[in-house]
Amino acid sequence: MTISDMGHLLLVLLLVEMQSVSVLLQIPRFMLFAYLLMHSLLQVSYTSWFLDAFNYAIATNMDVLNLSIGGPDYLDIPFVEKVWEITANNIIMVSAIGNDGPLYGTLNNPADQSDVIGVGGIDYSDHIASFSSRGMSTWEIPHGYGRVKPDVVAYGREIMGSKISTGCKSLSGTSVASPVVAGVVCLLVSIIPESSRKDILNPASMKQALVEGAAKLSGPNMYEQGAGRVDLLESFEILKNYQPRASIFPGVLDYTDCPYSWPFCRQPLYAGAMPVIFNATILNGMGVIGYVESPPTWHPSNDEGNLLSIHFTYSEVIWPWTGYLALHMQIKEEGSQFSGEIEGNVTLQVYSPPGQGENGHRISTCVLHLKLKVVPTPARSKRVLWDQFHSIKYPPGYIPRDSLDVRNDILDWHGDHLHTNFHIMFNMLRDAGYYVETLGSPLTCFDARQYGTLLLVDLEDEYFEEEIEKLRDDVISSGLGLAVFAEWYNVDTMVKMRFFDDNTRSWWTPVTGGANIPALNDLLAPFGIAFGDKILNGDFSIDGEQSRYASGTDIVRFPAGGFVHSFPFLDSSESGATQNVLLTSGMTKADSPILGLLDVGQGRIAVYGDSNCLDSSHMVTNCYWLLRKILEYTSGSIRDPVLFSDSVKQYTPLYVEDNQLPSRRTDVNFSTYSAVMGKELICRSDSKYEIWGTKGYNLQLRGRKLPGYVIDLGRGLNSTVDTSNFRRPKLPVKNKGDSGNRYLGGLFNRDELDMPVLGVSHWLVPAVVAVTGVLLVLGFWRIRQRRRRRRKGSGSGRFANL
Repeated sequence: MTISDMGHLLLVLLLVEMQSVSVLLQIPRFMLFAYLLMHSLLQVSYTSWFLDAFNYAIATNMDVLNLSIGGPDYLDIPFVEKVWEITANNIIMVSAIGNDGPLYGTLNNPADQSDVIGVGGIDYSDHIASFSSRGMSTWEIPHGYGRVKPDVVAYGREIMGSKISTGCKSLSGTSVASPVVAGVVCLLVSIIPESSRKDILNPASMKQALVEGAAKLSGPNMYEQGAGRVDLLESFEILKNYQPRASIFPGVLDYTDCPYSWPFCRQPLYAGAMPVIFNATILNGMGVIGYVESPPTWHPSNDEGNLLSIHFTYSEVIWPWTGYLALHMQIKEEGSQFSGEIEGNVTLQVYSPPGQGENGHRISTCVLHLKLKVVPTPARSKRVLWDQFHSIKYPPGYIPRDSLDVRNDILDWHGDHLHTNFHIMFNMLRDAGYYVETLGSPLTCFDARQYGTLLLVDLEDEYFEEEIEKLRDDVISSGLGLAVFAEWYNVDTMVKMRFFDDNTRSWWTPVTGGANIPALNDLLAPFGIAFGDKILNGDFSIDGEQSRYASGTDIVRFPAGGFVHSFPFLDSSESGATQNVLLTSGMTKADSPILGLLDVGQGRIAVYGDSNCLDSSHMVTNCYWLLRKILEYTSGSIRDPVLFSDSVKQYTPLYVEDNQLPSRRTDVNFSTYSAVMGKELICRSDSKYEIWGTKGYNLQLRGRKLPGYVIDLGRGLNSTVDTSNFRRPKLPVKNKGDSGNRYLGGLFNRDELDMPVLGVSHWLVPAVVAVTGVLLVLGFWRIRQRRRRRRKGSGSGRFANL
């Protein structure tokens, strides 16, 4: 076999520590292709280099390939497809998960691919190494939920290895943890007789042996450790008697297993909530291709389990070796007062073509065990809705980092999700008693009467006109609270940030700023609120709380009667560069409005120009204290005496002309990255409601013509949907003139056919259809009668009408 000196030495150290049996030290007769390329040693690499290397691995029939390098671009299609080709050729790929920890949502590609064994790092005390990247995977965001990664962790801190010249050296990183696992894989392969190796050994069966044999660590959660620390002996026991089968990873979702099951164990289920999505991976050790024979089924252990409704999305075709199974879990309305646990299994049957010498298909039943906590539906004031739909990240576009002070990480690629770079904020809100739900669909897809506050943080996408109108009605008429945390936006600065990418041989230009301020201004226009294009930096204090304003924007429009807080800051935008020279020479800083609070109708609005204080990626100081005070106001109308002091009350409105507001870029095709521009208004399966309608079917609401709403059942690539157990909740439709729910009037419930649709009685549509049918029949009858009369008069037979 071919193996690096470092990988061999790491294996020896690992085996000595584990007191492995001597038979496992036999050298396996196959090839190991190892890249030991550290990020610190290799500053630039090209896709073409890897494609050549991968082709060589395929051509030489290698068995195991270790890749100690990666990056955030999981949409480098030639690279990703070549990795699929590698694994489809039965090459087991092991890859480092990345050294971007302790930040969440920082998985590197290709280790984040489901057909690759992704490896994280731990120290000798079984603690997750601070540098080891954390999950979840971000491919699925914003319209779904990420997968569990890494798969396993191994020793990766201060590992002794050989120098290229002579002697030994100490190395740290997931780049050294990955070869440890690759070596373990080599030893595991050696126990399989060569005669049956091709039938048993494949990327899925090896991953099954590793994750099922791993030792779960007591402290870290599933997005930090995956299945746990790799355990050679346990994996050996699994593999030596292995029979080809399919399985699900993780095989258990247990809300009582904290902190491992974070974030699920932090917030129980309850009726009326947005679906809680859990995305598991299907591992098919029976063959490179597999098929899901029938939709997954939910088998509750007791009667209480019938309160759980699960909507499934999954891979119909499993290739290469892996697929996905996503559970969209909701508690039915009849469980609104239930408190307790629900337990049961989800089963899924997978089949693959027969192996060599076999006559029938290989069939396997996969089981996912669920143990869920349920509580009564919380009060409206404690429910917060997080807008995930309008978040755009890298890839595919160049979305710049929110804090411009960070020079070594210019891309916003961590997902901007409650459970990635906002995970500390999520934990804080839960500790404060709030229940936070995620909306992955437009703002027309939720009932505002159920939530105290809609939380808009660092959003980059545009808004449908219907969203703007609905949000206005939600705040004014339904009493919805609105909390907005914006970011910098300056066209001159964006132009200066463009760079030439040697790999793609093209110029990369930011598609927006830290946030899409022109779009936010459109959304806030009905309330008379707008942000500017300054890039402000500086320290300030409110009620003794010291905070840092990092690349935030300013408020340039705000109505009279509200409360506005202003502080002296430096403007570091390109347009303010000349002024900055004077300011840094000792001139007085200009006061800039950054925080505004306003009562609007029955609702309340709070706007703040900097989200960096909530984002744990590159935070200087947090503003969780401010978020709590804002939510107390927007959700519960509790006014903090400092935030609402008379000294900051706005007696005259802030106002600038339209031509002074930040403008959109005209040199970027934003529709390429947007889920709004050029797209249909769709309520997806990650929202509670599905708006009923068909493409091109126009609806009339309050004299205003709206495009038809379309059901999207969340069908992803090679996926299908089972809605047999998905019961849509009962929700009354308000009368004409009551705007509280008119955008949700299109709820379609197969169990309640007497439910009004779009404010129209249930009999009207079939009546119209029936009348139309009768008129069509009468029309055809009259035409036939005319033709008969013409035939009698002409005497020309059947060709008379030609």
